[in-house]
Amino acid sequence: MSSILELHGLTRRFGAVTALDGLSFSVPSGEVVGFLGPNGAGKTTAMRAIFGLTDLESGSVRWNGALVGPAERRRFGYMPEERGLYPNMLVAEEVEYLGRLHGLGAAGARSATKLWLERLEVADRATSKVETLSHGNQQRVQLAAALVHDPEVLVLDEPLAGLDPTAIDVIGQVLVDQAKAGRCVLISSHQLDLVEDLCESVAIVDHGRLVVSGTVDELATKGARRLAIRIEGDRQGAWAQTIPGVTVSEIQGGEIRLILEDSAESDVVLDAARTAGRVTKFVFERRRLSEVFREAVSR
Repeated sequence: MSSILELHGLTRRFGAVTALDGLSFSVPSGEVVGFLGPNGAGKTTAMRAIFGLTDLESGSVRWNGALVGPAERRRFGYMPEERGLYPNMLVAEEVEYLGRLHGLGAAGARSATKLWLERLEVADRATSKVETLSHGNQQRVQLAAALVHDPEVLVLDEPLAGLDPTAIDVIGQVLVDQAKAGRCVLISSHQLDLVEDLCESVAIVDHGRLVVSGTVDELATKGARRLAIRIEGDRQGAWAQTIPGVTVSEIQGGEIRLILEDSAESDVVLDAARTAGRVTKFVFERRRLSEVFREAVSR
């Protein structure tokens, strides 16, 4: 059965600072939605509002059309950016305890804890104190705590921060599997390359307002043509700066990405590139999420 989490007109001020300014967007079940924005854009405040952890001047949070209250939140899972674990408790003991707080019986909490510690590959640390774990393993335990009660909505604040590639693969697959199982999954992250691989759609906020939303595929194919060019020995791309109708979008790792207006001819760009050296890559590409993000927050 499909479900939807909706944020309607959320407004929150802290003195002279407006953290949320009429923010509205929705999270449908069945997909992982990326919640993006620069530092201070209002992401964490919005996530806390979903759980009633911050007061709102106006706006509402709804799930399947009904206002979200304490009963609904018991069916949600939350992973805050800052550690929400008791450092001196044993890993399994803590996850079981949090499962009990969400209404599971003793046997159910024990069974679910075992399942999630195994699924997240930290079962061998079940009898370790949380404070003795590495950053990555603490992230896995924190996610287990968010999942132990089998929530229908998952809200995760920077779940991939500081993880090695193996941990990212494990946690990323869990999130995708949860979405496929019909959950609403909302994650915030500054790691845009990972979001691009993991999420089907994104909502980008700036100064507490929604500035761009849509599927990753839609956003990647919108707008002007984009060229990715690599020239042997050239890492600056100075040759492209003066070509009419061409804008340098990004230079990274020796690759230059250009935005072409309708008037710009790709043959002219190729000729200019050849004057700078041996061209080893010349490919029309989709717009990267990092480009979408920069354009959205620079308006």
